[in-house]
Amino acid sequence: MAYDGVVSRYLNRPISRPAARVLARTPVTPNAVTGFTLILAIASGAMLATGWNIAGGILIQAVSVIDGVDGELARLRGLATRFGEVFDAVSDRYADAFMIGGMTIFAARFESHPHPAAVGMLALGAALIVSYSRARIEADLGKIRPEGLGNLDSIFGLASRDVRSLIAAIGAVTGQCYITLIVLAAASALTVAWRLLYLRTRHIGTA
Repeated sequence: MAYDGVVSRYLNRPISRPAARVLARTPVTPNAVTGFTLILAIASGAMLATGWNIAGGILIQAVSVIDGVDGELARLRGLATRFGEVFDAVSDRYADAFMIGGMTIFAARFESHPHPAAVGMLALGAALIVSYSRARIEADLGKIRPEGLGNLDSIFGLASRDVRSLIAAIGAVTGQCYITLIVLAAASALTVAWRLLYLRTRHIGTA
């Protein structure tokens, strides 16, 4: 199941959907797009680690946009598979690790703030937990009464991956990776807390 965040809906999708329609007329597969997206994420992390923060930040947002192409392409060509979904999810987690890792190295090398490694670890851990919480909720949807779900955008909103990517891109371009990592860690933690509170107060599910 896919639920677009505000950045995906109004910024990324207007670009990724036309791109997917163009690629649908070529031999390019959704899995190839997923792999290419991961390569871009690795490149963005490497650029940030070497001090090319503007290029790295631009690539972070490019990764966010292209990340929506593979799923749309799979739908258009009828190539959606369970393997493709898992491959995309795993690639996204590696992409987050490379991009946040690059920002952490940039903060350590080019900024003068204390304990950048610890801040980077918090940001990455929180981002992974946000992704896990979403995956767990989506996996359990079939066990929950549909009338008890409420507005799923309310559950998955706040600092969804598209929002975090845009924040990371802006922070990287402006050379403020350390502060951005703190913002990402805090926003991710608040998002997880909001999801748990939302589910708890609405008695959605028992596990």
